[in-house]
Amino acid sequence: VQLQASGGGLVQAGGSLRLSCAASGRTFSAYNMAWFRQAPGKEREFVGAISGNGGSMHYGDSVKGRFTISRDNAKNTVFLQMNSLKPEDTAVYYCAATSRALLYSGPTYYSYWGQGTLVTVSS
Repeated sequence: VQLQASGGGLVQAGGSLRLSCAASGRTFSAYNMAWFRQAPGKEREFVGAISGNGGSMHYGDSVKGRFTISRDNAKNTVFLQMNSLKPEDTAVYYCAATSRALLYSGPTYYSYWGQGTLVTVSS
């Protein structure tokens, strides 16, 4: 499966942004999808994951209550709605996919990655 992330940009603290990740290739609903982010000089951080049918979600502690992950299997797209953004949310955001069964936060669990989209939150 090939992934293409988009929607990044510059936003003020407290604002919102919606990222999209379009997938091509095999049956999209067969893949659990995730978002990760990586700030300069830091390790890649788990943001959230969603099951293939969209029924289960799992979030990283730093974004719980502010970010929401969703998907539209008819459009082969997964979304990340980011609200109440903070300067510390500034990072390159990556979407990822796995055909494995669980929602897992480790990046090595995911076999397919998009190219990343930059989100910058100004104070």
